[in-house]
Amino acid sequence: MTTTPLPDLTEHLGPAPFRFTPKHETVASPAFSLPFKVLAVSLLLGLAFWAYQLHGPQMAQTDYLWLWAAWGIMAYTVGHLLLGKTRLTSQTLEQTWIWHKKVELRDLAYVKLIRVPGLDAVIAPRLYARTLMGKFTVIYACSPEMIDEFKRLGAELKEFRSMR
Repeated sequence: MTTTPLPDLTEHLGPAPFRFTPKHETVASPAFSLPFKVLAVSLLLGLAFWAYQLHGPQMAQTDYLWLWAAWGIMAYTVGHLLLGKTRLTSQTLEQTWIWHKKVELRDLAYVKLIRVPGLDAVIAPRLYARTLMGKFTVIYACSPEMIDEFKRLGAELKEFRSMR
């Protein structure tokens, strides 16, 4: 009795997904630098001081509730800015923020590192990432190690996509 070999079905599954291996199992970084955080908190406190100087003791009246509501929204944003973290693993790129940003590396179609060299402390470096489905996400990071990983990720993805 002769057995026939099974057909190779992998060619019908489409191209292999993009794979990336960070230098460490997990690379983590604050999303924003300390000078950027200090600037954000200073602006927030400066706005509160300015509003108080402008309206003084009347600030407790309900007529100024809208002013404190706007300041509260800014404070909420600054709070998330202070706590934001970026993580890169061999599977995902994530950032904690007001909403949790997560991109599966296998789904990446394009990435571009956007930064102003020399001003990374006050203009946060960011990675623009677009998936194969057209969804885009912007991920911030401030550590030199993470920025180097972003550069390497971009180069490897560009090479991988040009082979297709």
